Amino acid sequence: MAQIIFTQQLARFLPVPQLETQATTLRAALDGAFAGNARLRGYVLDDQGHLRPNVVIFIDGQRCRDRALLDDPLQADSSIYILQALSGG
Repeated sequence: MAQIIFTQQLARFLPVPQLETQATTLRAALDGAFAGNARLRGYVLDDQGHLRPNVVIFIDGQRCRDRALLDDPLQADSSIYILQALSGG
């Protein structure tokens, strides 16, 4: 099964479980992860369901292609890392 890993930056705000999914697209995997956790959804996605500007998702080491559709395909053994993009000056 594909693994969804929320990095520890998000753990400062709420519990971030590591999950397994049989989903075949990133959108379906995220929908499953957020089904019981609307608060976590709010940290990752905006009101339109698009990836927030301060969040980055990597699938098997590659950044997700479309921040709005989130239709990247997943393999059965994919690793999905969800993290907050860090900035500063």
